[in-house]
Parts: sequence; C-alpha cells; structure tokens
Amino acid sequence: MDLKQIINTIKNRPSKIEGIHREFAVLIPLIQVDNELHVLFEVRSSNLKVQPNEICFPGGKVEKNESYKECALRETMEELNIPIDSMDLIGEVDTLVLPYNLTIYPFLGKINKNIKDISYSKDEVSNIFSVPLKFFLDNTPDTYNTHIKVYTDEKFPHDLVPGGKDYKWRMGTYPVYFYKYKDHIIWGITAKIIKNFVDIIK
Repeated sequence: MDLKQIINTIKNRPSKIEGIHREFAVLIPLIQVDNELHVLFEVRSSNLKVQPNEICFPGGKVEKNESYKECALRETMEELNIPIDSMDLIGEVDTLVLPYNLTIYPFLGKINKNIKDISYSKDEVSNIFSVPLKFFLDNTPDTYNTHIKVYTDEKFPHDLVPGGKDYKWRMGTYPVYFYKYKDHIIWGITAKIIKNFVDIIK
C-alpha cells in the first residue's frame, strides 16, 4: 500500500468513536400539559430482560443502515404508538460515550398529542408520565460517584507490561445523577441525558 492509497482512505472516511460496540438513539420528548411544557418519560415493562421497571426515554439500538435520527424516531413511534406526523424533531443533543462500550445519541423532539391520548405499547412500556420542564430548570440532581477500575484476567501477559502485575492502570470516576419527582426516581443514563439537555438550554 502506498501513501496515495492511505491518503485517499483517510480523506474519504468519516471518523467514528473507536471501541464502541453498541450504539443507541433516544428521543427527549417535550409535550404540552395544561399549557405548560413538560418532558415525557416511559416506565419500562416488567417483562423486559434489560432494565425492567426503570424510567427512560423512548429509544433503542441503532439498526444496520439506519441513521441515529431515524432510530430515535422509529423507536418513539413503536413505543408510544404514534405516527411520525405527530412529532416535530428539533435537533440533536450531545452524544453520550459511556464506560460500557456503548454510545447514546439523544435527540430533542416535540410530541403534538394530548398525553391522555397516547396508547403506548404495553409490550415495552408499563406506564408514561410527564414532568414540567421547569422542575429540571429549578432543581439540580443529587450526584453520587462510581469508580471504574481495570481488572485483568488470568491470561493477561503481565510480563509484557512495564511494572508487570504492579502496573498503575488509570482509574475513572463516573457520576450518577438522581432526580426525585413525586413518587418517581429518574436516575442513571436518563438523568444524565436530561441534565445535559438542561445545562445546554440554561
């Protein structure tokens, strides 16, 4: 391979985040409730294998040949059982790179329906509720830190690493946010997405 081939390959290739094996997209749905702007949330079905009963935004795994925007809209249509013409996509919010080999691409959208008229998919969603946007603007979340440490398996070649088994691996701190609204606890990735969105619009 010569330099010209290398230059053509790099120049014509869009960059991506290396080390990410799973990509998800979600929609932060705004909705009018009693003439006030709210944020709509889902409670995941208890029948789901992953994170049952947790509060989340509509979204899911990005399918092959699907854009992040298309994924966010498709998942919202499927989970809330609403047509695409009932949504206005506003734009993309900051991408989340998480320490679990995955990224989440959040989008902001407006749902043009009465919340009482949304017949969500019972297979994926056990309930929906909304929170006034003002609540998030006026309240900061409780923050607790988790710590990420490297563990090597028994086959790891410590003899090839300076310091061997005593090598000083980098450690990380990952903040976990909690919002408490009435009897709802909005936490984790969902709280991280809403906090970032609020920080942007503030």
